[in-house]
Amino acid sequence: MFHPKLFENRNVVVTGASRGIGLEVARQFLDCGARVLVHTGRSSDRPLPDFLLTAEQDRRALLVPGDFSSAEGTEAFAAEVRRHFDRVHVLVNNAGTMVGRFPAGTLTDAQYGSVVQLNQTSVVEVTRALLPALRAAGEAAIVNTVSISALTGGSPGSAIYSASKAFVATYSKALARELAPDGIRVNCVSPGTIETDFHQRYSSPEKLEQTRKTIPLQRLGTSEDCAPAYLFLAASSLSGYITGQVLEINGGQLIC
Repeated sequence: MFHPKLFENRNVVVTGASRGIGLEVARQFLDCGARVLVHTGRSSDRPLPDFLLTAEQDRRALLVPGDFSSAEGTEAFAAEVRRHFDRVHVLVNNAGTMVGRFPAGTLTDAQYGSVVQLNQTSVVEVTRALLPALRAAGEAAIVNTVSISALTGGSPGSAIYSASKAFVATYSKALARELAPDGIRVNCVSPGTIETDFHQRYSSPEKLEQTRKTIPLQRLGTSEDCAPAYLFLAASSLSGYITGQVLEINGGQLIC
């Protein structure tokens, strides 16, 4: 448990925060005193948990939808961020999903483009648009979500998704070098097989059980297992000398 004032007077942006890991990350930042702008996905009609609605009423959270499937959508979202925050202390680029399982031989240009836009290009677009606000913070952190599949290549049908996550990992390392003079640290969290609706959509129960047996800790991960890593990497008091790193959270599933 982090100190309840760890992020007091800090502006935090979390994309892809309507469910799963992103939602838990937003909750824990709120619990630590941050003002959190929560990207609620492409639709403003999606049901949200009570704690987010309460935080919105208390003016501790701002709930902003945004369609990251196009450059126009990411720019509109970034414009909303800039309208509310002149400084961004923490940016968590978490939005993304597999979209579908697409075999290499039948992958269409449209499928390829949609996976790359959502998981790769939108990270570049949001980061670029918010860099002035991150620089204005004086001491800021970017934490990007990648995946164990960025190193393993993933399972059949996820080649482009896995490659897009590898892009984000390398992009983050390059940004860490480039933005260090501005006082901006850039790191990644790389979840393994986590029990969220992501795997309910894209993996069968049999496949998940097979994976579980290969994990040294003998269980799948949870959003609660992952979220503290984001706060750790965002807090300069805890990780001020850490940048350009990828923190793997997978129960030992990947031990290099």
